[in-house]
Amino acid sequence: MKVHEYQAKEVLARYGVAVPRGVLVTDAAEARAAAERLGGRVVVKAQIHAGGRGKGGGVKLADNPDHAVELAGQILGMTLVTKQTGPEGRVVRRVLIEEALPIDRELYLGIVLDRSEGFPVMMASKFGGMEIEEVAAENPDAILKAYFDPDLGLHPYLARRLAFGLELSGDAFKAGTKLMHALASAYGDTDASLFEINPLVTTTDGRVIALDAKASFDDSAMFRHSDIQAMRDLDEEEPLEVEASKFDLNYIKLDGNIGCMVNGAGLAMATMDIIKHYGGEPANFLDVGGNASQERVAAAFRVLLSDPSVKGVLVNIFGGIVRCDMVARGVVAAAEEVKLGVPLVVRLEGTNVEEGRRVLAESGLDLIVGEGMADAAEKVVAAVGRAS
Repeated sequence: MKVHEYQAKEVLARYGVAVPRGVLVTDAAEARAAAERLGGRVVVKAQIHAGGRGKGGGVKLADNPDHAVELAGQILGMTLVTKQTGPEGRVVRRVLIEEALPIDRELYLGIVLDRSEGFPVMMASKFGGMEIEEVAAENPDAILKAYFDPDLGLHPYLARRLAFGLELSGDAFKAGTKLMHALASAYGDTDASLFEINPLVTTTDGRVIALDAKASFDDSAMFRHSDIQAMRDLDEEEPLEVEASKFDLNYIKLDGNIGCMVNGAGLAMATMDIIKHYGGEPANFLDVGGNASQERVAAAFRVLLSDPSVKGVLVNIFGGIVRCDMVARGVVAAAEEVKLGVPLVVRLEGTNVEEGRRVLAESGLDLIVGEGMADAAEKVVAAVGRAS
């Protein structure tokens, strides 16, 4: 689950991470009082779930309160396009008015889970304000790493090593190591999957402050963090993914045109791979799960067909706990409700497969039977090619 910058800073501040003073506004007129409260000269920052906002025109410096109102009016309601939003962009519904700081240096600090090591890793770089992927590609030695156990926190010697690597000294060294310990604690305590501070800045008066902040949290752990769960902004999420989440479906929208409904994450990934092998492009990842009901299957099928980019559907079910006849009835019910208008290929194997095939055969649906996964993938790619 992603949150906005202002929300990420709110979480970090609880743990002692220094952040700029700021005020969230949803109306341009509110920017004047916010700017006056923060000293007049402020930064106006669009709040969307994407990076690169500055390059897209979503972060601007205001010289005075009147200028803040003007800039807030320009940013609120705009469709902000960045590398992370895609060409469709995101509508800005709120802006953060933040105090302007006397910046000396821009650095990078972040934590992400390194699955190959089985531990979170704190990454630091002297090259802040840039996309970390670009730094890693052009100068991998510029990224410093420190692995730590989230239950134990970041060892002091690791924080010192990172601080030395960032060339911090004096008060900034002390403030930097303190901030690193706070960031590690926040990561572990909140079941985060990502914290990124880019840039982390040092100021001319010796402070170290998280000028920007990005955070993502483990969806499966949010039952432990109702305060963070309450930060979820459905306006920032893909509508089909929001609809799928109502039925506890594991759904992720992709850029292709072949909708996939599969049971089991491994089989779902294999299905997407084999569709690409035969020259097609999957439109989604959709795992209906091992304990899916007929209603849940029907909901999954409706979500698939609600995507206008879907030009064909592949249902690939290997029945274990999930019964093939139950899946078949769910598909039939949903197809009748939404009036199926694209090629449908179904491959069923496993528990009650004969009954499932009978249900489909007697449904009157115009469908293609796949004899095995490869055959099903080849047939759906061909059917979509003919239809287009």
